[in-house]
Amino acid sequence: MTAPRRLTRWSLFALPLLLAACPRQGPIARAYPPPAPGELRQLVTARQRAVTSINGSARATSWLGGDRVRATVLLLVERAGRLRLEAEVSLQGTVAILATDGQRFALLDVRKNELRRGPACPANIASLIRIPLSPAEVAAIFLGDAKLPSADGNRTNDAVDWDGNSGTDVLVVPSAAGHLRYHFRHRDTGAPLLVGVTSVDAAEHPIWRVAFEEFVDVSGPRGAVSLPQLIHYAEGMSSFDDGVEIKFKDRTANEPSSPDAFTLTAPPGTPAIEVACP
Repeated sequence: MTAPRRLTRWSLFALPLLLAACPRQGPIARAYPPPAPGELRQLVTARQRAVTSINGSARATSWLGGDRVRATVLLLVERAGRLRLEAEVSLQGTVAILATDGQRFALLDVRKNELRRGPACPANIASLIRIPLSPAEVAAIFLGDAKLPSADGNRTNDAVDWDGNSGTDVLVVPSAAGHLRYHFRHRDTGAPLLVGVTSVDAAEHPIWRVAFEEFVDVSGPRGAVSLPQLIHYAEGMSSFDDGVEIKFKDRTANEPSSPDAFTLTAPPGTPAIEVACP
């Protein structure tokens, strides 16, 4: 019994010395010339042209608001902001369906037997998956990127920054709220990979951010495209552990959809309730 005690006391004594001897990890330095803003913007626009829709299913988990909500979600997403999300829960089946054509939204709550409908503002779009953004912004996140601001089309205002914490090149694009920061991971072969986006206000405070991980090739009628298998979303300075996680199960890309898929009508005996934006 005495030998383990001597070993434990030595370990406790030596641990601070060992830690002091270990070099601390500092900011990562860029080891190559910085890319031009136009080069990174072109990667974003090329990706958005290449990936216009997905049809599949995912496991969605949300911790926003302090409550853990988890469900399998069938997704039909078009980049223009058309969404259809069907939430399924084990042993219950479909519990809710949200659809929007980009202008109006409708949410069918199967358990409450009611249909809520109204304008497609961020709060209403977040009724099912808690990402309170516009339909087009939510669609872009599901498609593995972020909507480029349309109000400021002057590309000369774009800039390139470097994030030493993540080791990523950052395309900075002005927006109405402040600017969007598109994070690209440099690769020795192939184009840089978009791995995250942060929206910040004029004071550089984060509004929301997303991270894209585990890229896989997803097939479609126009050929395979690379999409993230895992998406994390968080608000403000909150951790991703307090946000939304989307883990895709299966998908196809760029398949045409019927416009009827993005509207809902109340089933017989189900009341329809008009709701406004908060």
